[in-house]
Amino acid sequence: MIAVEWIVGILFAFAALASVWRIVRGPSILDRMIASDMLLTTLICVLAADMVSGHHTRTLPVIIVLALTAVFGSITVARYVSRQDPS
Repeated sequence: MIAVEWIVGILFAFAALASVWRIVRGPSILDRMIASDMLLTTLICVLAADMVSGHHTRTLPVIIVLALTAVFGSITVARYVSRQDPS
């Protein structure tokens, strides 16, 4: 079981680093927004995996707040970008 946790942890770390890389290097605001959504989703998955492996639900409110933050952030950026469209 410990080997599975290590493999999952390495995969989550790779996903988080790839997200941060795209946030830093992203040429447009949409690339950065998608990467930040991916980073938040990875964090949510890490917390959910911790809940499964630890047999607890203490981090469920944090997961809900992170999900709401991702949704409202995406909506805000989508509205901003649609207003910037010259058509």
